[in-house]
Amino acid sequence: MMRIKSLAASPDRAGRYRVVLEDDSVLRLYRQTVEDFGLYAGMELSDEQMQMLQTAAGEMSAKMRAVRIVAASSVSKRDLEHRLIQKGEDPEQAKAAVDWMSDMSLLDDGKTAQQIVSRCISKGYGLSRAKQALYEKRIPRELWDAALEGYPEQIDKIMDFLESRLGDAPSDQEVKRAIDALLRRGHSYGSIRRAMQEMTMDPKEYPED
Repeated sequence: MMRIKSLAASPDRAGRYRVVLEDDSVLRLYRQTVEDFGLYAGMELSDEQMQMLQTAAGEMSAKMRAVRIVAASSVSKRDLEHRLIQKGEDPEQAKAAVDWMSDMSLLDDGKTAQQIVSRCISKGYGLSRAKQALYEKRIPRELWDAALEGYPEQIDKIMDFLESRLGDAPSDQEVKRAIDALLRRGHSYGSIRRAMQEMTMDPKEYPED
C-alpha cells in the first residue's frame, strides 16, 4: 500500500497537480488523472492501483506534451513520436499519444507537408531546401510529390537576394559568395543563372564548380 501524503490544491503553470506520496516521491498529475482516480490527501493506494496510476499519468503526460508540440510547430507523426521520446516519454505511450492525436484529427502528415512547403516558399528557399525540410520533419516520402507539385522557380526571390547582397560594382568574390549562399538556400544553379541573366549579369563568368 502507498498513502498520499499531500495533494496540491491548485495546479502549477503546466497544469499539473503535485502529489507527494508517503515515501516522499512526487507525482505531477493532470486534473483528469486526479479526478479519474478520485485522489485526495490521506488516500491509500494498493500496488495495483499505483501501477495503474503511474501508467495513466504517463499516458496523459505524453498526450499533453504532444498537444503542446503540435500547437507550437508543424510536425509529422514520425517527428512527433521521435520528439516525445527525446523529451523522456515512454516509447509505447509516445506512439499511443500520436495515434490519439491522429484519431482526434489533430495530426495530418499531408497537411503538415503542405505547411512546410508553403513556409519554404515564403522564405524564398529553393526546391532542394524544401525537400531537406520534409526529410528533417520525417514526412513520409510518398507524400513529397503532392506537397512539392508546382514548386516555383523563384527567380524574383533570387534576384532580390542578389540585389540585397551585391552593390553596383561587386567583386568576383562577392558574387561567388552570393551564389554559394543561394545554393545553400536550395536553389539550382540553372535558376541562379537565369536570375543573373535577368539582371544583365554574365553567369558565364561564374561557372558551376
